[in-house]
Amino acid sequence: MYIDIYGKKRQKLGLHIHTTRSDGRKTPEEVAEIYKSAGYDAIALTDHWLYNGFGEINGLKIISGAEFNVGGNDCMEGVYHMVSLFTDNDPKPERTNTPAEIADKIHRENGIAVIAHPAWSLNPPDILAGMENVDATEIYNSVSAVGESFRPDSSLLVDMTANRGKDFLLFATDDTHFYEGEDNCVSYIMVECDTTEPAALKEAILAKRFYATQGPEIHLTRDGNNFRVDCSPVKHIYFATQAAWTVRSAHGEGITSAEYTVRDFEKYVRAFVIDADGKQAWSNIIRV
Repeated sequence: MYIDIYGKKRQKLGLHIHTTRSDGRKTPEEVAEIYKSAGYDAIALTDHWLYNGFGEINGLKIISGAEFNVGGNDCMEGVYHMVSLFTDNDPKPERTNTPAEIADKIHRENGIAVIAHPAWSLNPPDILAGMENVDATEIYNSVSAVGESFRPDSSLLVDMTANRGKDFLLFATDDTHFYEGEDNCVSYIMVECDTTEPAALKEAILAKRFYATQGPEIHLTRDGNNFRVDCSPVKHIYFATQAAWTVRSAHGEGITSAEYTVRDFEKYVRAFVIDADGKQAWSNIIRV
């Protein structure tokens, strides 16, 4: 548990992690020890097509999870990976199901449906925007920057989808497989919640009381048409809207706040920051 700059309790969550139960290189017990040692309060074990229920391993809270992938390796034919979180039971999708059908089955078990690494999968924004029953997506996916991969950041797709009226909850995740430092304990979310009880965490996430990060703290607030970022010390603060041309950033050493007033045509705002070590944090989207 952490205390943020406002004095509120935050829980550190890793929501996309693989083990030896599918294609990860560490056992669930080893994974729990790694993430517990890195200060995580709860994690989800999301092995491919293998449901892992709620519980606890080595004193670390476990959130129920799984990952269900549709399509093969050719993104032109459609590659969609759906992460299931917080379900009461195994949603039991079939390998012939569409992403929408998988999301429906996740919701039937009271879970959160997440489109994983949309940039890595080259998911078209028109199709993403049509996924009305999908709750969240990964704005950053650590493993997608490892080895021969090169599309970890899905910010562009998030904005293009928002331009079409679809606002996902925005997660940062590791998608851990290799446990060589670059894809574990890198990207996570910080949830405003007094407890690690799953029902409370899920309620806070669905209410957007969290931010995605690799270390920096970020808070985006609104007062009418004025938006403000308050954060831990960083070098860059950015406000992202659908505007092509506008001054909406702040830069300096150890800056901790910035403000932006939207113009009449701007329909949404999200923010992100970058600290002196290059680590990022991302807010959720706020509709104007």
